[in-house]
Amino acid sequence: MLTFFGEPNDQRYCDGVSRRHFLQIGALGVAGMSLPNLLQAEAAAGAKATGKSLINIYLPGGPTHMDTFDLKPKAPKEYRGEFHPIATKSPGLEICELMPHLASVGDKFSVIRSIDGMRDEHTPTQSDSGWSTNSLRNMGGRPGVGAVMSKVFGPSRSTPHGTAPTSVALTSWTRPGFLGQVHSAYRPDGIGRGNLTLHNSVSLKRLDDRKNLLGKFDRLRREIDGQGMMTAIDSFTDRAVGIITSGKLAKALDVRNEDPRVVAKYGRNSGDIQNFLISRRLIQAGVRCVSFSWGGWDTHGQNFQSMRTQLPRLERALAALIEDLDAHGRLDDTIIMMSGEFGRTPRINPGAGRDHWPQAAFFFLAGGGMKHGQAIGSTNRNGERPKDRPVHLQHVFHTLYHLLGIDANTVTLTDPNGRPQYLVEERQLIRELI
Repeated sequence: MLTFFGEPNDQRYCDGVSRRHFLQIGALGVAGMSLPNLLQAEAAAGAKATGKSLINIYLPGGPTHMDTFDLKPKAPKEYRGEFHPIATKSPGLEICELMPHLASVGDKFSVIRSIDGMRDEHTPTQSDSGWSTNSLRNMGGRPGVGAVMSKVFGPSRSTPHGTAPTSVALTSWTRPGFLGQVHSAYRPDGIGRGNLTLHNSVSLKRLDDRKNLLGKFDRLRREIDGQGMMTAIDSFTDRAVGIITSGKLAKALDVRNEDPRVVAKYGRNSGDIQNFLISRRLIQAGVRCVSFSWGGWDTHGQNFQSMRTQLPRLERALAALIEDLDAHGRLDDTIIMMSGEFGRTPRINPGAGRDHWPQAAFFFLAGGGMKHGQAIGSTNRNGERPKDRPVHLQHVFHTLYHLLGIDANTVTLTDPNGRPQYLVEERQLIRELI
């Protein structure tokens, strides 16, 4: 919450504004941290970035690789399932027949079919960090990619006064790990979204008047401040005010101002589908990392019925996001990543479902200036395990960090015990993408 306190009592002005909450204009807090505190923590590291942004889409429950991006039409019936592969715009790259819109932009994405190193864990940690949920669990766990970007990069330099958070989570699944809540993504729900704008009784002029009065209250502290701390605090408070008064973040979250024809391309205008469109708008507003989860993919039973329901909605919105970013000239500067917890059993179970199968999985990547229109690696005939070109899950994150301008070979983060921790342990670039 961004609050400048006045008198200790709760006397109100005639306009109804509480004196105690003299300059309270928002509730942008994270686990007790005020927005200025959060911004100050983001700016502490001050590294340089490539300017690329990231959209991380998590498919909870573990989507089947066999019925999405790694179909096996020549496998026995008890393995291959009910769907057929279709060609995409990129020769040699085939995906499920339920994804025709995505097939039409096949030259703008790549699929890694030979993901290795996953664990049977029903948590989002692997999709957020590349690590097991048990790694450093006793000290908070490994930080997700958005938290790493917050720690290493600090606030965006692409917007005036950094008027955008580094990381925004549209659904609650990302974790800051041992970096702590100061590097947690901002979640624009409930009060948080409502307080991205000034109270209707507080004009910009009145806000300036109150800021000036606050400055008079702090004059004595400034005079005895020998290390410039008050000046620094002023800068973070100014940015916090800037995020709210600029209105850019609030506008990005409100799709009512979007062209209805663009909205229609994403599919049925429900809340979960809107997150694809909002992601593009947030990237344009200067947010560096946007994350959200979509659907439910724990298909132990009725797998094919679930695919018929979910895949068409997912693929239409995902294709629209790719085309939309491309139309705005942002696709090469925006990495889209999509993954789940693990793959699912190649052999269909008696309930027409597929069970947990970490031995094989896919990872979807689009944009980011990568070489696309390809399937990297393959699984064996029945989709049971990587056959050609196994790619460790952490190789994906190492490559993503490289594209973002973070050298995972040298950058470390200090854990609560004072030990340096590498971002990933398996450090190898996926050369086919770069």
